[in-house]
Amino acid sequence: NYAEHVLRMARPGRTAIVHATEDGLAGEVTWDELADQVGRCAAGLRRLGVGRGDRVAAYMPNSPETVVALLATASIGAIWSSCAPEFGVPTVVDRFAQIEPKVLLATEGYRYGGKDFDRRGPVREIVAAVGSLEHTVMVPSGWEELLGQPAALEFEQVPFDHPLWVLYSSGTTGLPKAIVQGQGGILIEHLKKARLHSDLTPEDRFFWFTTTGWMMWNFLVGGLLAGSTIVLYDGQPDPRGMWQLAETAGVTAFGTSAGFITACMKAGVEPAREADLSRLRALGSTGSPLPAEGFDWVYEHVKSDLWLFSTSGGTDLCTAFVGACPVLPVYSGELQARCLGAAVEAWDEEGRPLVGEVGELVITEPMPSMPLFLWDDPDGRRYRESYFDTYPGVWRHGDWIKITERGGAVIYGRSDSTINRQGVRMGTSEIYSAVEGLPEVLDSLVVDVPSADGAESAMWLFVVPADGGEVDDDLRDQLRRRLREHCSPRHVPDHTVAVGEVPRTLSGKKLEVPVKKILMGVDPARAASRDSLANPEALDFFVRLAASG
Repeated sequence: NYAEHVLRMARPGRTAIVHATEDGLAGEVTWDELADQVGRCAAGLRRLGVGRGDRVAAYMPNSPETVVALLATASIGAIWSSCAPEFGVPTVVDRFAQIEPKVLLATEGYRYGGKDFDRRGPVREIVAAVGSLEHTVMVPSGWEELLGQPAALEFEQVPFDHPLWVLYSSGTTGLPKAIVQGQGGILIEHLKKARLHSDLTPEDRFFWFTTTGWMMWNFLVGGLLAGSTIVLYDGQPDPRGMWQLAETAGVTAFGTSAGFITACMKAGVEPAREADLSRLRALGSTGSPLPAEGFDWVYEHVKSDLWLFSTSGGTDLCTAFVGACPVLPVYSGELQARCLGAAVEAWDEEGRPLVGEVGELVITEPMPSMPLFLWDDPDGRRYRESYFDTYPGVWRHGDWIKITERGGAVIYGRSDSTINRQGVRMGTSEIYSAVEGLPEVLDSLVVDVPSADGAESAMWLFVVPADGGEVDDDLRDQLRRRLREHCSPRHVPDHTVAVGEVPRTLSGKKLEVPVKKILMGVDPARAASRDSLANPEALDFFVRLAASG
């Protein structure tokens, strides 16, 4: 039982969870308190009729209550699923209605960017739309009642392949895939990642900025498997505030996104000067490729002797399959190694392995945390089409990767957003590295739009100018020169246009494919689920551009 293995790491009197908000540290939960609350919560769920195989859904923030509820759900053999409270009602219903939960745990509100958001109205809409729900527990008002009766910890013994939780694909197109992962597979995978790859110990304080709607939240909870203290933060990731949190919470392993590091660079943040990071020994980055400039900035402005690791994986496996290795050197712009038990290769179109060249990221052997199945996919057809359609019997992940001669890796972005110029395939990350290296550019997005008549496609580069203005001739010339010099003449776009902001998913990934589809004439409602985006209003520009012809 997953929860049993988490709680066997309990250390009397030691801290299991540190919780922080935009207002600062909000409290701590000891291991004793965590075990007590998990037992009480499990008993409360049983009183509500939850048993083995039932689903418990959570519309909750990144808080200790959510961690307790996950572990309680797992302890009784029920199946967990969560959405972040900033998700809109249609997005939540698209997810939870698929899995038919019996109980919903829902927050009454949350704070983000200094503003309070009341979620009681959306919760009522969700309850009305998800017909399987028998009980709704509002937090905090109903939390004490749920945990009202002391109860001894009981762990339902389940098969290795018993479902632990349901995660969802990004939801940028169509109904999201409901991905079911197993207790045993996740336990082994997260133990491996926490102890061997992240080198976590009971003396560590492990933080990763995430929300409950991203797999990194599940991964963060997995830090408890190493006996580490996990640090939860609920709120807006302020470029300066996160480093202050690292100081006040005593973070030793700090995880974030490549986008956050880039934002700190652009904002002129000086973490080494602005916070005491003496306890910080490791910094992890994920979500998108971290360019070499990001590595340079971390070692110059954060700490010169820390271990910086970039990782790449996915919701589909709830892990990273290339990334951290504590006994190997760090090379700028590279992921250190393929992870233990992850048979990752770069393949060409004919299924031949490549070294030193960019190819499709494939996994040639099973991994423990691969999905058991997709929900409501009884014959497995959608599962096979999602991962095994290109190379029969071999997992194709949908990223471009290069395996270096020294065994490291470089990720070049999604293969389905690849740019094809005169027959030469190019990843988008190298373009972003060049373009966003200019101080005049805050952010950028590049898409390659096929021509309706079969002629050469058009490459569009959208940039967010630092001065908030337009792309004038000087900036356009700078961009052309830089792309020619840093990449190649083929990397120079056909069109360069200013935008106010780049649309991103809640995990910080740029919306390359949905924007491409919108510019190809696909109905915007089909191209992207706006409620699952961090900044849905950023799509409006592209919708207008497509409509203008």
